Amino acid sequence: MDPESQRSYAELPSGEEAEEIHSNPTAVAENSRNRRIDLVLTLVGICCVAAGTFFWISLPSSNTENFLRIAPEGGFLASERTAFHFQPRNNWMNDPNGPLFHKGYYHLFYQYNPYGVEWGNISWGHAVSTDLLHWQHMDLAMQPDKWYDADGVWSGSATILPNGQVIMLYTGSTNASVQVQNLALPLNTSDPLLREWIKIPENPILVPPPGIAPKDFRDPTTAWLEADGLWRIAIGAKKGRAGLALIYKTFDFLHWELEEEYLHTVQGTGMWECIDFYPVSTATSNGLDTSKVQTNELTKHILKASLDDDKHDYYAIGLYSESSHTWIPDALDNDVGLGLRYDYGKYYASKTFFDSKHQKRILWGWANESDSLQDDIRKGWSSVQTLPRILYLDNLTGTNLIQWPIEEVEALRHDKVSRSNVLLKGGDVVEVDAAQGAQLDIEVGFEYPDASKLDALPESEIYDCSQGGATHRGVYGPFGLLVLAEDKLQEMTAVYFYMTLKRDGSWETRVCSDQSRSSLEPGIDTTVYGTLFHRLPTEDSLSLRVIVDHSIVETFVQGGRACITSRVYPTLATGDKARLFMFNNGTQPVFVKNLDAWKMRSTTLSVLPVTEWRLAARQS
Repeated sequence: MDPESQRSYAELPSGEEAEEIHSNPTAVAENSRNRRIDLVLTLVGICCVAAGTFFWISLPSSNTENFLRIAPEGGFLASERTAFHFQPRNNWMNDPNGPLFHKGYYHLFYQYNPYGVEWGNISWGHAVSTDLLHWQHMDLAMQPDKWYDADGVWSGSATILPNGQVIMLYTGSTNASVQVQNLALPLNTSDPLLREWIKIPENPILVPPPGIAPKDFRDPTTAWLEADGLWRIAIGAKKGRAGLALIYKTFDFLHWELEEEYLHTVQGTGMWECIDFYPVSTATSNGLDTSKVQTNELTKHILKASLDDDKHDYYAIGLYSESSHTWIPDALDNDVGLGLRYDYGKYYASKTFFDSKHQKRILWGWANESDSLQDDIRKGWSSVQTLPRILYLDNLTGTNLIQWPIEEVEALRHDKVSRSNVLLKGGDVVEVDAAQGAQLDIEVGFEYPDASKLDALPESEIYDCSQGGATHRGVYGPFGLLVLAEDKLQEMTAVYFYMTLKRDGSWETRVCSDQSRSSLEPGIDTTVYGTLFHRLPTEDSLSLRVIVDHSIVETFVQGGRACITSRVYPTLATGDKARLFMFNNGTQPVFVKNLDAWKMRSTTLSVLPVTEWRLAARQS
């Protein structure tokens, strides 16, 4: 359906009201506050519904027909669909939204176009799981059917109150293209599947404040509770070229007050979107719940922003002050947008949540396509989510986060292949026999080279992974793995280390993911991704974990200190024709201490029938 025709079904305001929102959003906010309805009463009403009759909602036929349609796939395009990563059955998907754990089920909402493979008609898709791997798709949670989200139900976050009530805050793009903040609630909180959502009549609850442009005010965070008993959220914005996070406080989620100071701002970083703000422990890898007060000497706070200018997710570690309601980074040179990234590849618009089941913080991220729009149209879908990752502070370095695939991923492993004590001379390419396939989980450790044994030190080198990729020969490197490789190496994706000698006589190591020879298909992105990473002096190995799933390759370096996600589209190295190799293209030999590779089982992706919904809800 044409997007413009959809808007005729929205509850659009009159011309005068729409003009007022566009020209004077602050006045509209004040009018909304004057319509004072205590949220507590609203929540009590919802709880009364929960205690009464269960309303069984069947899938609307119009939504179902579009949602379940699977476009014809053929040839190598059919091999691009992932087997154990989350993605809808068809059409466009982008940001993960409002992930949460509720009454035995994990919920993932996501930006979704029910009508095509391009961005547009943005609604909220919804899926549930008991293990974050096997998913059951539900009906759309929200669609752009009100004037305040007529141009799209954009990104948002979930907050779980101490009484179990779920609050969903999200950005709506109005029929006048003004970005406003809205609140939605589950119709029935006791429903473990959270199948039906209602948008409160008081929406919008927040509009752009003075000094913030109508299109620069989006993506509210999960709310956090402070010692004063008030809840606070951050919202992304910009002023000029300064990216910033506004901070609001509330006692009832209806009436909000803008704090005088920004949570944080960094000049030159442009628009901050999909902001995330959460505490991490300095003493344990367990996650911390934002619904409990979390400011003490064993806590730091992570501020993350997705930079609209370069489409990367940056984070920084720092301290949050409840007295000033501001956040200060530990290191100015690693401030938001200047230093650390979650992932140095194809990765954006990420969102974390606190997993109360396992007491962990879990990270979701969106991996967009790197092929052409025409390819997406032919295959009928676009984009996947990366594997959910456990996230915590690296207590060995104190200067970065650790990201690692959730433990449940290992349950998909089978048919293990191992190699150990392999010497790779310069120019060697060694196949790992019996490790064929496009679904692999590989862990490999290389002995850290002893440069003291060199007859003569090489000249210092300023190296970037894009300088020839895996074909650029150095002393130590490139060495690593070739995944999704065709047996004659006409196609391959190289994931490797490269060491360089600095002018001060020390060595530094980069990890790179080279897409330049990943596909013979024309029009494919051939970027070579890479980054420096921490290796402690006490660590005598360089380690990689590489997870391969048809068209996505996720790399975790040195136990998760750095990550790179690549989207690749082989035409020959597909299915069982995909090979795995160890290689060394440096001039000096390197030693493979150990390599373990597992084939990976596929996970299920289904739509839960109404009868099973009822059974699941009754058994909870």
